[in-house]
Amino acid sequence: MLERIHSPSDLKTLDLEELKLLCEEIRERIIEVVSRRGGHLASSLGAVELAVALHRVFDSPRDKIVWDVGHQAYAHKIITGRNDRFDTLRTYKGLSGFPSHFESEHDPFTVGHSSTAVSLALGLAMARDLDGDDWKVVAVIGDGSLSGGMCFEALNHAGHGQSDILVVLNTNSMAISPVQGALSLYVNRIISTATYNKLHDRISSAISRIPKIGKNLARFGGKLEEALKGLIVPGWLFEELGFRYFGPIDGHDLSVLIPTLERIKLLPGPKLLHVVTKKGKGYQFAEKDPTRFHGVLQFDIDTGKVDRALQRSFTSVFSEEVLKVFSEDDSLVAITAAMLDGTGLRPVAEKFPNRVYDVGIAEEHAVAFSAGLSRAGKLPVVAIYSTFLQRAYDQVVNDVALQDVGVVFAIDRAGLVGEDGIMHHGLLDICYLRSIPRMELLAPRDEGMLRSALRWALEKARMERRPIAIRYPKDAVRPGRVREILEGRGEVLIDRGSTVVFAVGPLVYQVLEVAEEENLPLRVVDPVFLIGLDRAWLERVLDGADTVVVFEEGYVRGGFGEGLKALVGNKDREFHLCGVENRFVLHGKREELLAEVGLDKGGIRRVLKGILQESGRWV
Repeated sequence: MLERIHSPSDLKTLDLEELKLLCEEIRERIIEVVSRRGGHLASSLGAVELAVALHRVFDSPRDKIVWDVGHQAYAHKIITGRNDRFDTLRTYKGLSGFPSHFESEHDPFTVGHSSTAVSLALGLAMARDLDGDDWKVVAVIGDGSLSGGMCFEALNHAGHGQSDILVVLNTNSMAISPVQGALSLYVNRIISTATYNKLHDRISSAISRIPKIGKNLARFGGKLEEALKGLIVPGWLFEELGFRYFGPIDGHDLSVLIPTLERIKLLPGPKLLHVVTKKGKGYQFAEKDPTRFHGVLQFDIDTGKVDRALQRSFTSVFSEEVLKVFSEDDSLVAITAAMLDGTGLRPVAEKFPNRVYDVGIAEEHAVAFSAGLSRAGKLPVVAIYSTFLQRAYDQVVNDVALQDVGVVFAIDRAGLVGEDGIMHHGLLDICYLRSIPRMELLAPRDEGMLRSALRWALEKARMERRPIAIRYPKDAVRPGRVREILEGRGEVLIDRGSTVVFAVGPLVYQVLEVAEEENLPLRVVDPVFLIGLDRAWLERVLDGADTVVVFEEGYVRGGFGEGLKALVGNKDREFHLCGVENRFVLHGKREELLAEVGLDKGGIRRVLKGILQESGRWV
């Protein structure tokens, strides 16, 4: 059946039983590919029927379907002509793991962050209205999207206006009880029909025209209807926001999904359809443990055994050290935004459940919340991925840095993250934190340095009531000793030349290996501090230097190198700034992307060889 599907229009030729068979084949295809490539399995398996129903009813790409985050969208990718390339999912120069406007006209946007779909879809709808066109716009969101304030801002705006937009809310409850399900289907069948809605409008209009009492009676009738719907319809919140609410309905029952969407499609104005699905649907191991199979590495289909990286990571070291310091200091608290496992805070939350807060997909709240905790005498550790901390920039500035409160930011996934790609790379944190007054930023190169940096940051934040950030990559961590950290000072690791090389974080080891293998006349420096370097120490390090080279896993424009050059650059020193140029980087294995941007060992060797050959120092 799947071989017959080359575009969404092919779905319109299939009957209900053929569509059900197609859903089974799509699930098999997703499981088979993700078992080898990794990816977002449980969410995508849960949304197969929803994707099929949406594309059966709507006419993409003329009609626009916007997926929030996009980790539910693998079936959408397969249906929209990408099945023949689906085996390249998340591979270098292959298909993205998320919707991407770079690869298909059926993806209006490239996405990967939560709670954005309603805003994007409403923009499309209002532009369509301005042009007098009539194509449809659908935003597909999950229940996690509702924890983000941006989603409610957009719902408030959409409900206030009258643009024709459909929001599909897909929640992942375990089941719908028989009574509630039957009643919901009954109510939905009535209120989603064109006959009901025409009758509703005609009665309201007729009542309002009754002389003298019409307007008051209409108001009373509206309140009565609202009260009655509040008793039987669970979507009163959305009704209050200005949406017509339908559901909840079984998101796996095509015999209900398709006709419901067909009826709702004909209704004007803002509408919200609530569907209930099961994460991991069709694969028993994902159904039993949807969290483990949300973002998954390669796994064995028959046993459900997931491959685990054997190497220790920066995240696991952070987790161990936070657990230690929490045992030593009961004033410490930790905050994350729906990433207990990803940030390594799960073991801490299990041992100290009252001192670890997962606020959901709400980074802005997480940061402002930490300021409140700090003001009241706690010392917060805010663990958020670099790409998601971008969403809370205003709160870092105004609610933390400006307020003289002590907060430690643990910035995971700094740099190139690999297969998750363009929306998830942490390439901007150095740039966006550099401009914030009173901020300091450290980049540990190994295990010992990360442990030392965390303890130093906690003490500094406590004593000076200021924000301290630590950035580290999604990567294996090298062993290293715990060492004393001196404020604003890094370490000179090799000193045998007037060409000074600053390398940020674990890139230090790449530079050291090249320098030792080629016996290069270099002065290799780990700055440790990317914001807050001591100028007097820097001048001593650069004494006699005629060339300065910087390697950093972040954007050159606005990065550490530019800051260093502004601080100590002069006409007698030549600067070479090496990092990611001013472009977006797609996806692939981390080592492939480092090679692409010239920050792997080979790229570092080429840069240093070119510089030293030009000066006659390459032997």
